[in-house]
Amino acid sequence: MKRLFSILAITGLMTFGSVQAQDSTEAEAPATEQVQEEVVASDDAVATDDATEVEATFTQKMKQRFIEGGPAFMGIVLICLILGLAIAIERIIYLNLSTTNTKKLIGEVEEALNNEGVDAAKEVCRNTAGPVASIFYQGLDRYSHGMESAEKSVVAYGGVQMGQLEKNVSWISLFIALAPMLGFMGTVIGMIEAFDQIQSAGSMEPSLVAGGIKVALLTTVFGLIVAIILQIFYNYIIAKIDSIVNDMEDASISLIDILSDYSKK
Repeated sequence: MKRLFSILAITGLMTFGSVQAQDSTEAEAPATEQVQEEVVASDDAVATDDATEVEATFTQKMKQRFIEGGPAFMGIVLICLILGLAIAIERIIYLNLSTTNTKKLIGEVEEALNNEGVDAAKEVCRNTAGPVASIFYQGLDRYSHGMESAEKSVVAYGGVQMGQLEKNVSWISLFIALAPMLGFMGTVIGMIEAFDQIQSAGSMEPSLVAGGIKVALLTTVFGLIVAIILQIFYNYIIAKIDSIVNDMEDASISLIDILSDYSKK
């Protein structure tokens, strides 16, 4: 608290001093500051206009390239991107909601178990969200049938929760593989069309094949872009799942130890 007050006091003094210095400077040279402000404002306006033009130009170029790639393959690649991002965002939200402070939960369960019994510990797990709390609840619920039954229940329900964490993740990997494959297929078809044009014309003219080759390469580029974007999300999701699974395994071992000590009392 003292440190906070000190920081606030120093900030106030610096702000007051800068305001006083600014007031004195304005009193000495108001005309100069007005000219400088007008120049800065004009420069900012020009920079903003330039940035808008650059952004609009980039967007227009992307739209133009997408249209030039052809609606057949580019549309499918776009669908892969949309579906992959939808699944990835849903998984990220689910995994973030499934993250639990396992140390706090273990402490609360152990305290409730030692003070009030199994029912109180089950109530703590029931009021806590996440797969770790669900595994704890299943183990405590089967504790009345013996330690072996509780341990088997923890292991079995841990597998169920792991399946819930990995749900639909395989679809993201499918879209990661499918997007560049569709791009390569578009490239091959575009090259075939370019060679057909050469065969029909009977001569090798760059103007005949340039359009087909450009369209063919565009499908590959967009397919690779989609794969790169989805791969980043996929790696984050896999890392998040591994972190949660490790917490589940460590917490399950701690629960078995707690129940073992409780059964000896």
